[in-house]
Amino acid sequence: MALQERLRSDDKACSTVIAPLANLVAASVMAGVIWFVQIVHYPLFASVGTERSIDYAIDNQRRTSWVVGLPMGVEGVSSIALFVVPPSGVGRTLPLVSGLVLAVVLVSTVAAQVPQHARLARSSDADEVADAVQRLVRSNWVRTIGWSIRVVLGIIMVGRAA
Repeated sequence: MALQERLRSDDKACSTVIAPLANLVAASVMAGVIWFVQIVHYPLFASVGTERSIDYAIDNQRRTSWVVGLPMGVEGVSSIALFVVPPSGVGRTLPLVSGLVLAVVLVSTVAAQVPQHARLARSSDADEVADAVQRLVRSNWVRTIGWSIRVVLGIIMVGRAA
């Protein structure tokens, strides 16, 4: 009988940490990607050359979607799960704050990054490309800082849920 109780207890502990752990892993992946994008990828857009800039921008959008789609989906679903059914020890405040940071990141993506990527995908004018790249780098700090904050909040939630 003690073994069955122990297994049920372990099962409950495992299910309690799944959402925060999935959220932390997804946020960590996105933080790593976004730091790479901020420091390496976006600045290199300026080096592509105007003769290839449109094709490069379109291909970049397509390929990036494959890299970030799954972790962003996991992050969204696990964020909702953490708020709706927070694990004991986590409460609702941390998932709420983390979710609000994610909302800021997503609004920044739609309002700041998407329009600049659209500019890059339609213009080969050197000045417009340079301006779009500069705006991408500058505005992307919101996402870089946001996802980094989400990692810290995720570590705290996993620690409290475990």
